[in-house]
Amino acid sequence: MNIGKGAPAVYKTMAALDSEVRQHAASAGLEAALMELVKIRVSQINGCAFCLQLHTREAVVIGEDPTRLAVLPAWEETDWFSARERAALRLAEAVTLVADGQVPDEVYGQVAEVFTEAEIAAVAWVTIVINAYNRIAITSRYPVGPTS
Repeated sequence: MNIGKGAPAVYKTMAALDSEVRQHAASAGLEAALMELVKIRVSQINGCAFCLQLHTREAVVIGEDPTRLAVLPAWEETDWFSARERAALRLAEAVTLVADGQVPDEVYGQVAEVFTEAEIAAVAWVTIVINAYNRIAITSRYPVGPTS
């Protein structure tokens, strides 16, 4: 069951939200590569193969190093990621895992050291939207494979 096809007006609204979030993130100064890292990390946590395939491809096209993508699940244990990237990943993980508890004050404090309020909001919104897309793709069983 493709829920987007089953409710096209709702999916169109989701796409409009995604567009608005992308515009806000860009105007807030978030780099495209940073947004892709967030989308990939969230999709890893959620186990969304479709979004992983899509955003990994997009990241490589804009110049992301495949080695960094390979170590992204263990980003905290590497020196591959900048302070901004680490803060964004930390916030994205906390928002994605919000069922485990609220986003900790410590995370907000760390993020506020390297991001403006508009940037923090942008990272949070990018995270929220990719979480929603992960659920749409998983629920709809989007096909994933070498020909996808």
